[in-house]
Amino acid sequence: MLIFDFHAIGNKLLVIRKRCGMTQAEVAEAAGLSDRTYADIERGTVNMRIETILRICQVMHITPDEILTEDSPPANGRYDQLLERLNACNPKDKETAFRLLNVYLKSLE
Repeated sequence: MLIFDFHAIGNKLLVIRKRCGMTQAEVAEAAGLSDRTYADIERGTVNMRIETILRICQVMHITPDEILTEDSPPANGRYDQLLERLNACNPKDKETAFRLLNVYLKSLE
């Protein structure tokens, strides 16, 4: 799911930058930004252009997905809901569901 909250994006950039062992000044210089602009980006107080996002991602060797999307909610709850629905099906519908799932999983190989 896409993140539209600039504060959340800035927080992700902060964590990734620290993981990379870089300072704000280093990222700013490598991305062609002023120190102040990059600091504002991490604070979430500026609206970035896509070109800026791409340059920052290139500097930190990450994809835009890493900062523009949020992690999916835990699958456990969805998994349990799916099993409940499947268990409520009649045997014929269960078999159809298993066949469809098997075809899908094979397509991922």
